[in-house]
Amino acid sequence: MRRPPPYRRIGLSRRELLKALGGAALGSAPILSAGLPLIAQGTDKQPQAKETQTVTPLSPSLPKPSYLSATDDAFLEQMQKAIFGFFWEQTNPATGIIKDRCNVRGIDNGILGSIAATGFGLTAICIGDKRGYVSTYQARERVLSTLRFLWRKLAHEHGFFYHWANINSGERMWNSEISSVDTALLLCGILTCRAHFQHSEISQIAHDIFNRVDWNWLSEDTKILPHGWTPETGFLQYRWDSYSEMMMMYLLGLGSSSHALPTESWNAWKRTEFDFDGIKYIGSYAPLFVHQYSQAWFDFRGKRDAYADYFQNSILATEVHKRFCISLSKKFPDYSDDLWGITASDSASGYQIWGGPPSTGPIDGTVVPCASGGSLPFMPGPVMRVLRTISTRFGAGTWSRYGFVDAFNPATNWYDSDVVGIDSGIMIVMAENARTAFVWDTFMKNPEAQRGMERAGFKPVSPLAPQELVEMHLKSQAELRRPAETPPRTSSE
Repeated sequence: MRRPPPYRRIGLSRRELLKALGGAALGSAPILSAGLPLIAQGTDKQPQAKETQTVTPLSPSLPKPSYLSATDDAFLEQMQKAIFGFFWEQTNPATGIIKDRCNVRGIDNGILGSIAATGFGLTAICIGDKRGYVSTYQARERVLSTLRFLWRKLAHEHGFFYHWANINSGERMWNSEISSVDTALLLCGILTCRAHFQHSEISQIAHDIFNRVDWNWLSEDTKILPHGWTPETGFLQYRWDSYSEMMMMYLLGLGSSSHALPTESWNAWKRTEFDFDGIKYIGSYAPLFVHQYSQAWFDFRGKRDAYADYFQNSILATEVHKRFCISLSKKFPDYSDDLWGITASDSASGYQIWGGPPSTGPIDGTVVPCASGGSLPFMPGPVMRVLRTISTRFGAGTWSRYGFVDAFNPATNWYDSDVVGIDSGIMIVMAENARTAFVWDTFMKNPEAQRGMERAGFKPVSPLAPQELVEMHLKSQAELRRPAETPPRTSSE
């Protein structure tokens, strides 16, 4: 599960953190305006890396999403372009490491970088290149600088990276752990760049970084992978033993051609079934993002393993979360069909790990735009309704030059001052998948992604549209609960 930022763990206020981390980031000049028109006011010298195994796609090319109107598409275009600005500007171009967060209400001189945010950022650069937010040359050079630094200079352990790093030097910060899942998020961004740019040096370094990761070291005495490792204490005691955002990590490990995880590791973690309002789904005692992160890159549409169709499962989990929020409306009247969504985020009282069902954390009426925004491909209609409500009803308080702020509380009139890299990241990536499936299509070209899903036992199935799935599920549950009819008596009785 995602952890709170370090200044919350060690008791520092935001102001104290900024003082402790003072130092100018070496970002590039702004490329975007802060206006709100729609949303509330290299050379190819190195050899191409070759894979030793050819992988056949699990399913034929799926039709592009077509459920967004032209107005929806324009709304998302503006949102994505603004979010892209964060990933392009809040970094040191020499290292490519992207800030964990940024204060958008004032000057932000923080230097705390996140490898998870960097993974989302590398993917955002591919989107930015595709959409013309920057030139292909600019995008490619930024990716090259990032990959060169990751390969040659950033500290690692058996290929895994520290969770937090200084954006200027790459130095480990806050005694952070070598993180298994945050490294996986970074690897997803790296592989997206390799497939998108088709550039020999990008391909070679991406290949080298991925194949340096020693999944066998991480799983030496266990099928259930640990959260991480520190040089001071060794492996952390916490394990990725239940359904969560870690699916991508196991699939990447299974897809490795150099240090592959055993296939049994995919079957070793628990898939607990939950039931809310008559809807059954696989879930966790965790925020909504656990249903989103792996599916930002891995395309689970039209396929399933021995246990579930995880794309359809995320549709159900999102529907359940919407209903859960609405069920809280007596206590928090702002929650409705028009406004819902709680996931790990900032709050007026600090960073919170919250969501539901079942209810997790001290829910206080806060709304988190990325909770719904990260589920755009699962429930596009209801999610667009929420994003438009946030935009039109709450206006500039929820908006910044980098898109929506991380969270706000309509009941108390509190609006966050920050955007958070991984929260903005899931929004830009899932918006692109909802619009064009570009990230899915690009990432799934990687042999490692295809190989991982094949080794996990995924097979093609016929996908259902989101609303069809929910209606079918509710109808089947109603049939199960209906009492059996008494058979009619015959005339001979």
